[in-house]
Amino acid sequence: MNRVRVTLAISDYDHVRDLADGIVQPEGIEVVRLNFTVEEIFWRFSRNREWDVSEMSFADYVALTSRGDDTLTAIPVFPSRVFRTSAFYLRADGGIRTPHDLKGRRIGVPEWIETAGVYARGYLAHHCGVPLSAIEWFQGGLREPGRTEKMKYEPPRGVRITHLEHHTLEAMLEAGELDAILTATQPSIYHAGNPAIVRFAGHRALEEDYFRATGVVPAMHLIAIKRDVLRHNPWIAMNLYQAFEESKRRSVHRMFEITASRVPIVWHFAAAEESRKFFPGEYWPYGIEPNRKTLEAFLLYAYEQGVAARQLKPEELFASEVQTFFKI
Repeated sequence: MNRVRVTLAISDYDHVRDLADGIVQPEGIEVVRLNFTVEEIFWRFSRNREWDVSEMSFADYVALTSRGDDTLTAIPVFPSRVFRTSAFYLRADGGIRTPHDLKGRRIGVPEWIETAGVYARGYLAHHCGVPLSAIEWFQGGLREPGRTEKMKYEPPRGVRITHLEHHTLEAMLEAGELDAILTATQPSIYHAGNPAIVRFAGHRALEEDYFRATGVVPAMHLIAIKRDVLRHNPWIAMNLYQAFEESKRRSVHRMFEITASRVPIVWHFAAAEESRKFFPGEYWPYGIEPNRKTLEAFLLYAYEQGVAARQLKPEELFASEVQTFFKI
């Protein structure tokens, strides 16, 4: 049988490695893997649709889908999951000790339509009682001036967002012109060990409390597919989904294999066991139903923040071929 050639752009993840390297082969598909940074993948695919299947920003995908873009669909595979209370970078001398202290402050974001920001702002509004209208927002490049949004959007009523054309968020935070930055990418001034820039003390405890209260495990990215690809071969969606599942299963097995360390981190076995005990049920699940709380929370946040033009349902995001599964 001649296999269908499919180009796939995805960043470097252990739980995707066996699929990317061809150890796991989706039935009937020849995968041509393209490896770029997530920033480049998101920009090029959102703008130009340069390949068939792509890792994609959850926020970008929801923004497009809610505005009637029918060129893409997706499968419920979530390569990156990160709690985002730790994505706030603060001035140590700014008097901000808890998320509640962000009320009335000046916060910079690289893009309003950024998945990390959507989750973190949802956390502020729903979990901390901090209205987004009570914050002065600034949008611009983290390290390079002139960064713009990938698409147009309408900010929610009462929320003011100032676009920065000639300044960077890092420089403004360092100069005290911002009180905080909310970003998925670690600022270089923090990475360099500048003691003037800090994160919330005990941010992991805050994130654990958020999970206990909501059941949400933030999904940052998903796998988008050009609809033209499925129009000719609708079976590709399920076969790819199954291959991602198998690649993940093999990765999780490696992480819990105590015979040899598969990542260069001492005691990573203990960290893996701790995570497995903290999160009940399947470890790092794909699919709609195991992620329903996360999906519904994100779709609500996205709509409230003007990222989505309407509030979507989880089923509207994904190809019909991956919404039911055979049983024996």
